[in-house]
Amino acid sequence: MASGIFAVLDDIAVLMDDVVMMSKLATKKTAGILGDDLAVNAEKATGFVSSRELPVLWAITKGSFINKLIILPIVFVLSYFLPVLIKYILIIGGFYLAYEGVHKIIDTLFHKKNEERDEGPEYEVEITEDEKDKIKSAITTDFILSVEIVIIAMGTVLDKSLSIQIMTVSFVALVATVGVYGLVGMIVRMDDFGLMLISKSKGNKVLISIGNGFIRLLPLIIKFLSVVGTIALILVAGGIFMHNIEFVHHVMPATWPSIISELLLGIAGGIVAYFVIIGMLALYKKIKKAL
Repeated sequence: MASGIFAVLDDIAVLMDDVVMMSKLATKKTAGILGDDLAVNAEKATGFVSSRELPVLWAITKGSFINKLIILPIVFVLSYFLPVLIKYILIIGGFYLAYEGVHKIIDTLFHKKNEERDEGPEYEVEITEDEKDKIKSAITTDFILSVEIVIIAMGTVLDKSLSIQIMTVSFVALVATVGVYGLVGMIVRMDDFGLMLISKSKGNKVLISIGNGFIRLLPLIIKFLSVVGTIALILVAGGIFMHNIEFVHHVMPATWPSIISELLLGIAGGIVAYFVIIGMLALYKKIKKAL
C-alpha cells in the first residue's frame, strides 16, 4: 500500500516538473503577444476619472477571466476533434483586431471629438455610457487576444499528454490575466501614488520631485500606450494573417522584415473590415428604417 502511494506521488512530481518546464516554454513564446495585450488593455483602461479607474479595470479583469473560462474548454475540445476550425476562428478574430486598430486611426485623423464638454447631468450620463462602451470593447478585444495566447501556448504542448496540455495552457492563461491587468492597475494609479508621496513628504524636496514626476509621467505613458496599443492591434492581426492564410506568403516579399509585412497586412485587413462593417451598418439602418 505504502509503495503504491509513493509511486503515485512520484508520478505527480514528474507531471508537475513537466508542467513547469512546458509552462516556461509556453510563457516565453507568448511573451510578445502578452506585451501587445498589456499595451492594448492599458490604453482601454485609462481615460476615466480617478475614482472610476479601478472599478472599470476590475470589470474588464472579470470579463477577461470569464473569457478564459469560455476559451479554454472550447480550445481543448476543438484541438482534439476539429483543429482546423481554430485557424478560421483566429483569422476572423484577426479581422476584428485589425478593424479596431484602423478604426482608431480613422477616428483620430478624421473624426476628432470635441473635448470641451459642459458639466452637469448630461456629462455624467456620457461618462457612464463611455465606461460601458470601453468595458465592452476591452473585453471583446481581450477575448481575441486570449484566443491567440491560448493557441500559441497550446502549440508548445501538442505532443504532450492531455493532462499536461490542460495544466500548462490553463496556467499560462491565468498568468496572462493576472500579470497583464496587475501591471495595468499599477499604471493607471501612478498619479495617485505621486500625490501620496507629496502628501507624506513633509517638505522633503526629493519626495516632492518624485511625486510630481509620477504625476507628469502618467499622461505621457497613456498617450504612448494609446499609440502602441493601436499599432499592437494591427501587428497582432497581421501576424495572424501571415501565419494562417496560405496565399499571403506568396504576396508579401520574403526579403521584407516580418514586422513590416505584418503591419501592412494588418492595415489592409483593417481597411477591408472597416468598409465591410460600415457597409453592413448602413444596410442595417436602411432595412430598419424601411420596416
